[in-house]
Amino acid sequence: MNISIVVVGKLKEKFLKSGIDEFTKRIRPYAKIDIIEVADEKAPEQLSDVEMDQIKAKEGERILAKIPHDTHVIALAIDGKMYSSEQLAKEIDQLATYGKSKLAFVIGGSLGLSDEVMKRANGTISFSKMTFPHQLMRLILVEQIYRAFKINRGEPYHK
Repeated sequence: MNISIVVVGKLKEKFLKSGIDEFTKRIRPYAKIDIIEVADEKAPEQLSDVEMDQIKAKEGERILAKIPHDTHVIALAIDGKMYSSEQLAKEIDQLATYGKSKLAFVIGGSLGLSDEVMKRANGTISFSKMTFPHQLMRLILVEQIYRAFKINRGEPYHK
């Protein structure tokens, strides 16, 4: 399976980079994984709804340009479907079983994802009703992807 995580913005925090690097290394025996960063739009603190939509649209164009047409897309969204770790593992396993060998998870910027990206998504996922920084979501997501492969193979996962 080929997994892409398409994210808005650069990761700056060393502690997050270290954790993400560790889990992507652990995933590699099971699947090819790439993290693709797209530039975020600079925005002032106070934005109108129109300005917010324009920023999300620009970021959305960059995101969509990185996703091949034959890729199954799951967008991270606060109002997305909630999965247990076992349910996510089953979802990933079923996608692979039914010929979806390319999977992309999309993490938006601080304003979220554009309508165009959401329309392109085959599904959505939410990790909580709480809001997390999108940089932290990268770490949480790669850990859950790794956990999914361990669950699917019946292998122990050491905490």
